[in-house]
Amino acid sequence: MALAFCVIGFVALVIAGLGLVSLAADSDVISAPGIGQAPGAVGIAAAAAGFAATLWWIIRLGHPAFGAVVLVVAATAVCYVVITGLVAAITAADVAIGLAVAGRLAIGWAAATVDLASLMAGWAGIALVRTRARRPRWPWERSDDR
Repeated sequence: MALAFCVIGFVALVIAGLGLVSLAADSDVISAPGIGQAPGAVGIAAAAAGFAATLWWIIRLGHPAFGAVVLVVAATAVCYVVITGLVAAITAADVAIGLAVAGRLAIGWAAATVDLASLMAGWAGIALVRTRARRPRWPWERSDDR
């Protein structure tokens, strides 16, 4: 359950973050001519898949350390940059455009936004698993004699 909530939260944070930073910076996330929207959409889907796979691997340990969120951020960033660049190269039919897109994403504000979203959502997922929270209970539902 924690994984599902965190993946949904990650995707929401990425979409909102990229939209707001793009609006504030008055620039496109991917500004290569003629590649369309497919690289961005597939890149975010790949980032979500990388985020989910890495977070699942970490939280199934039972009591993961909060420092493990660094692995989540790294895996998410690599998936986002590499897959977006690959899809840009395929849609443009030019490897140079794909490499340029990947390079601009890796050192620009878009990757930083994705990294920040994966850091926040990954930390929340680890925190959910570490707390071992249960559903809320009314006082009369308790079995102890308090």
